[in-house]
Amino acid sequence: MSIVVRRIRAADYAALGPAFAELSARALEPNPHMAPAAVTAAMELVEAGDIVIVAVWFNEALGSERLAGIWPLRRARDWRSGFAPVLCAPLLPLYEVSSIPVIDRDHADDVMQAMLRHLLSARDLPDSLALPLMPLEGPSHTVLTEACRVTGSRLATFERWQRPMLIPQAGDTAETYLRRALGSGYKKRMQQVRAIAKHGLVGFQRRRGKAAREALESFLTLEAAGWKGKAGTAIASTPADAVYFRTLADRFAESDGLQLDALTLDGAPIAMGLLVESAGRRHFLKITYDETQSRHSPGRALTIAMLRADFAGTPATVFDSGAGDGVDAGTYIWGERRMMGHVVIGLGRKRPALPEFAAAARQNLRRLRERLKR
Repeated sequence: MSIVVRRIRAADYAALGPAFAELSARALEPNPHMAPAAVTAAMELVEAGDIVIVAVWFNEALGSERLAGIWPLRRARDWRSGFAPVLCAPLLPLYEVSSIPVIDRDHADDVMQAMLRHLLSARDLPDSLALPLMPLEGPSHTVLTEACRVTGSRLATFERWQRPMLIPQAGDTAETYLRRALGSGYKKRMQQVRAIAKHGLVGFQRRRGKAAREALESFLTLEAAGWKGKAGTAIASTPADAVYFRTLADRFAESDGLQLDALTLDGAPIAMGLLVESAGRRHFLKITYDETQSRHSPGRALTIAMLRADFAGTPATVFDSGAGDGVDAGTYIWGERRMMGHVVIGLGRKRPALPEFAAAARQNLRRLRERLKR
C-alpha cells in the first residue's frame, strides 16, 4: 500500500461525500466542518480559487484507492496574518468550530506528515498555516506536533482557552452525568428547569435531517427577535451569512447530519439549538432563546433537555460546544473541558515570521483590553 497526495478542486469535492463519510467512520477524530457539505456552503462566501483541499489516498490492491485524509484550507492575507499569505482552517471560523483535518486513525502519523510535506513542497502555496480553532490536547494535536517535528516546521500557540465538551463515560445516565457535571450547582439548575413549567406546558422537540432544515426559519426568526436582531448581528440580518447558513443546513440535512432541538412553552419555542454531526461527533453551531424568558435561563434548560434526550437514545461519542475564547465555560452544563488555541505553523522553518508576530500582537492587545476593563 502506498500513499498519494492530491489537491481537489472545491467544485469537485461534493462528489466525495460517501468517501468522506467512510473516512469519518475510521477517523482519528471526526470533524463535520471538513465535510463536502461545509465546503460547498463556504463557497457562498469564499472564492473557489482561494480554497485548497489536500487529500491523501491509499493505493490498494488492483489499483483501487481509499481516502485516508482530507484538509480543506483557505488562502488568506489580511491584518490577522500581518498581511502575509497564509492557509487557514476552517474555511469560515465565523460558524465553524474546529481546525483539525480528518485522517485515518490507523495511519495518522503517515497521513499527517504526507499533508505537511505536500504543503511544504508546493511553491504556489503560502508557507504558513493559521489554525485559530485547534485543540491543544488529544490525538490530533499529538499527531500534528509530531508531523511538525519530522518536517522541521515551527508550531506556535496563542490565545488559549477551555472549551466545554460532553464525553460520556461507560454506564452514564442523564442523571448521573448531570450530577457529576453540575456538581454543587445541580440543585439550582434543576429548580430553574422546573420553574418554567409554572408558566405553561413545557415540551421538547428534536428534528433531524430535512425536518430540521424545515424548522430552521423558526430558529432564524427567534434569533432575530432578540438583541442580535436589534444590533444587526443576527444571521437573518446579514444576507450573505443567511445564504451561507441556509446552504450549510441544506447540505447537512441531505445526509441526516443536521439536528435542531427546541424547548417549547405551550407549543411556542423559547430556546433552540442547531447542530451538525459526523460519525457520532456532534458540534453545536448556534443557540438562541426567547429573551422574555431569560430569567429562567431557557438556553441552559434546553441543553439539559437535549442531554436527557441523548441519553434516552444514543448519545454522541463527543459533543463539542463550539465555544470560542470569549465565552465563559461555566455557562455550559457539559462537564469536560478541552484546551483550545490559535496555532500558527511555519512550514519548514524554525524562526518566527509575520503571521506569528501578528498573532502575538493580537493576543497582547486583547490582554490589554481585558486589563483596562478590570
